[in-house]
Amino acid sequence: MPRRNAQVRSAALAATLVAAVVALSGCDGGGGGTKAGADEGPSIVAPGKPGEPARTLSAEEAVKAAGDDTPNSADFRYARMMIEHHEQALALTGLVPGRAASSSVERLAERISASQKPEIGAMEGWLKNNGGDGREETHDHSAMPGMATDEQIEQLRAAHGKAFDRMFLELMITHHQGAVTMATEALADGNNVLVEEMANDVVAQQTVEIDRMRGLMT
Repeated sequence: MPRRNAQVRSAALAATLVAAVVALSGCDGGGGGTKAGADEGPSIVAPGKPGEPARTLSAEEAVKAAGDDTPNSADFRYARMMIEHHEQALALTGLVPGRAASSSVERLAERISASQKPEIGAMEGWLKNNGGDGREETHDHSAMPGMATDEQIEQLRAAHGKAFDRMFLELMITHHQGAVTMATEALADGNNVLVEEMANDVVAQQTVEIDRMRGLMT
């Protein structure tokens, strides 16, 4: 599962860095080292984020980095924007009953709604627990990746039968692709392990749903 993998990776990184510090400190304690080595202390090479080079950290920096998952601006931005992104997905799925011709589309909409409602609650809880619920940021939410326009939503609301099914699937595929883009950016730029877990869940689940929706359009 993506969440468990994120926790395992975080714990493994922390353990590896701390173990490296201890091991190198032990080696440094021997009498064969140079004075310069003793003055500088051991160093640890820590892997960088995707697309970034590795960093050489001091023992103190490595121990600090291993346990530091303090949320940064990318984490807060992702949670805020994904809440609104998910809310539009719920608005789209809410139009399905009474309009869709396909029972497969109806079941898909039910699954999307059932998964994204608790995800909104989780992100709202994360923001509250991290003091982010009161922070104000300026975003052009209409420009978020994959968001349907008001005109598109009105067209979907007016559609019925097979025309509705096709329009719904087209809008929802684009919407999911936008969510995957946002989650991928959060994984690259964020720092908090819980946000990483939530973003990994979005990538995994919505990629599967994109494939399923494409299959329904054939």
